[in-house]
Amino acid sequence: MAKTAEQSNLLKPPLKWAGGKRWLVQNLQYYWRQHKNKRLVEPFCGGLSVALGLNPERALLNDVNPALINFYQHLKQGLEIDIEMVNNEQVYYKSRETFNRLNGDPASRLMAAQLFYYLNRTGYNGLCRFNKKGRYNVPFGRYKTINYLDDFTHYQPVLSQWEFSNRDFEELDVGKDDFIYADPPYDTPFHQYSQQGFNWDDQVRLAEWLSKQSGPVVLSNQATDRVKELYKKLGFRLRYLDAPRLISCKGNQRQAVKEVLALRGF
Repeated sequence: MAKTAEQSNLLKPPLKWAGGKRWLVQNLQYYWRQHKNKRLVEPFCGGLSVALGLNPERALLNDVNPALINFYQHLKQGLEIDIEMVNNEQVYYKSRETFNRLNGDPASRLMAAQLFYYLNRTGYNGLCRFNKKGRYNVPFGRYKTINYLDDFTHYQPVLSQWEFSNRDFEELDVGKDDFIYADPPYDTPFHQYSQQGFNWDDQVRLAEWLSKQSGPVVLSNQATDRVKELYKKLGFRLRYLDAPRLISCKGNQRQAVKEVLALRGF
């Protein structure tokens, strides 16, 4: 299928992102086209592939990961990177230690944003992982070559009307006509994406919060039995898709798995 001029001009996500939803944008376009004059709200904006793919004029993009949001806030300002970026294990671990020392320091936000980009591009498999002490602990990747970008000023016009926030989803100021796309951490044993984690109680809390919104809502998650049951009980319409699994290299886990879209307001 040939790309439209609009699709060809879309910016690519700036980060590597395990579990990113770039593959899902084409499916989401069907629902977004009905409401594209609305503000897009993402409680879990992750790698930004959906927002950049849908390209809304206005957006509220939130994530519980403060380092990620700090990077996006500087991206919005026209980030330019001047630190050393090389595909070298020693440099990587030295940079990781510097990032963990500076992360969260208000006076070091620009440096932390630059280091976060470098670590993301150089670390293993596009993972973003923090331990319970809040330390970034992704190991060095094994890439032959890495294309680093040091000038992000071309993102500035697109992101100019987008707001980025770092808070729990229940604290978001959502309008009655906002279009919500929620992509929480998958319902899997691993949920240490951030220092706080995201467990089953959080999945239930999210589902109940989404069910109370008055505007259109789309949620995506792994189609586990309890996720399907949860959203059915709350009156969502469910649609199933085959999703690529691109994180694990073990066994057959790179084969397609079932993804569920839970829909309200369509």
